[in-house]
This record gives sequence, C-alpha cells and structure tokens, in this order.
Amino acid sequence: MKLNSIGLDAEKSKLLAVDLNTLLANFQRYYQNLRGIHWNIKGKRFFDLHLKFEELYDDANIKVDMIAERILTLGGVPQHTFEDYIENSKVPVGKNITMDENAIRLIVDSIKELLIIERRILDASDAAGDEGTNSMMSDFITEQEKTVWMMKAWLVEEI
Repeated sequence: MKLNSIGLDAEKSKLLAVDLNTLLANFQRYYQNLRGIHWNIKGKRFFDLHLKFEELYDDANIKVDMIAERILTLGGVPQHTFEDYIENSKVPVGKNITMDENAIRLIVDSIKELLIIERRILDASDAAGDEGTNSMMSDFITEQEKTVWMMKAWLVEEI
C-alpha cells in the first residue's frame, strides 16, 4: 500500500476526493438555491426568512471552502465550474421560489441529498482511517440533521 503525504492510503484518498467533489457540486447547488430564496422570498414572513436564508448560505459558503480544501489535502483537485456542478449534483434546483413553504421544502429536500452523500463519505473515510474527512462529515451531518428538524417543525411536519 502506497501512503500519501498525510499518511493515508493514496488510492483510498483519491476515491474520497472523488466523493468529496460530488459533495462539493451538490453543496454549490444548495448554496445557489439559498441565495435565490434569500433574494426572492415574499410574504408576511419575509424579514425572518430573509435573515435565516442568509445565515444558511453563509454557512454553506464556509462548508464549500472546507470541502474544496479537504479535496486538496487528499491530493485531489476541486471541481470549480458550473458545468461540473450541474453534471454532478442531485440537489433539486430551486428556480423562482418566492413562497415560504416552498422555500423551506427546498431546503429540506436539498439537505436530504447532502446527507445521503455525506453518510457515504463518512463510511468510506472511516474505512480509510481518514479522521479529518470523517470528523468533517460527522460535524456536517449533525448540523444538517438539526436544520432538517427545525425546518420540519416550521412546516409542522414530522421528521
């Protein structure tokens, strides 16, 4: 087994970087969705939701950078074009969403897709002994599960 410069199996690290690029593409679409609903939200809940969506897209922006830097740490190259993001993302596209419930449902549906990818990466990073990626995924999952719970509570829906 060949080790990379951070002491991990080089081949497993390459595979993790591929998975992280998939997560990066999906996070970029999620981020753009959040920007769109932040800009376009209307109605009686505008002020509260406008601020909440800004909080969420600021957090997503930080996570995008963390993911890209982890890809680099593992020896990969982060994707960085919209073409790459479109090809490699499953997060739904939220276009011209102005109503509060539709915006919140988009967030829940988007995070569901992110969680699926993150759990897959968590399993792979655990198997590779990659505590850096493992810890990052664990933190993301914990935060996003709480966000889903809060959004579902806002929608008055069960988890």
